[in-house]
Amino acid sequence: MDITSQESVEALFAQTGEVDAIVSTTGNLHFGPLSTMTDSQFNLGLQDKLLGQIRLALVGQHFLRDGGSITLVSGIVAQEPIAQGVNATTVNAGLEGFVRAAACELPRGIRINLISPTVLSESLAAYGDFFPGFPSVSRRRRGAGLSPQH
Repeated sequence: MDITSQESVEALFAQTGEVDAIVSTTGNLHFGPLSTMTDSQFNLGLQDKLLGQIRLALVGQHFLRDGGSITLVSGIVAQEPIAQGVNATTVNAGLEGFVRAAACELPRGIRINLISPTVLSESLAAYGDFFPGFPSVSRRRRGAGLSPQH
């Protein structure tokens, strides 16, 4: 499935039908210096992680059973911006705003939540240099709802 495509998201839900929950842990971002960032690079995070997850929620809400839930993922940089992370900070803060506002409007007891993890241990090789001083946490521990200190 391609979360950047309305048709792809609609096809997924047409195939699966009603669901109890929607969980999205996907979305690409651009990390790099603001001074050299292009429109195209900045647009990556907007179209993929931000609008892709919003698209899943907008389409998916109509396929959720009463009392269902939507869970999206942002990241720590919404609260703790980092150098070369302006795209990630913008996108993650946008997701936070969307979830807060959507929670006020979703009908039939449908819930929406946002998980904002720190850097994942599994991603340290690729992203660790961007997060000096941030504790990492494994996907498994984060999925269990445990803080990095546990």
